[in-house]
Amino acid sequence: QVQLIESGGGLVQAGGSLRLSCAASGRTFSSRYAMGWFRQAPGKEREFVASIDGSGGRTRYADSVKGRFTISRDNAEKTVDLQMNSLKPEDTAVYYCAAQVAWFFSWPAEMDYWGKGTLVTVSS
Repeated sequence: QVQLIESGGGLVQAGGSLRLSCAASGRTFSSRYAMGWFRQAPGKEREFVASIDGSGGRTRYADSVKGRFTISRDNAEKTVDLQMNSLKPEDTAVYYCAAQVAWFFSWPAEMDYWGKGTLVTVSS
């Protein structure tokens, strides 16, 4: 069993930066888990933001965040981070960390574990 806990959300002005972190618990968490970040804005469906394979060798980004967000992981520390720069009001959402029991992240596909989310609010 794996638990995911997000942190780092908050209020930031447009153009600012935030770094989200996802801490995984459970002895089985390792490079066997591909990880992703998703977000859900008020009144909208949850959407894919970024993903990283188990080894950290491959990353993917939604077009809306490409060039502004960077996903990274530390398997020894069991953390997955999302560095968000040049934030825009449209980035306002609850951000969720998710894990797939797989070496390579697959989307669209089911996630095996979800965190409870952290709120990011970007003011104009």
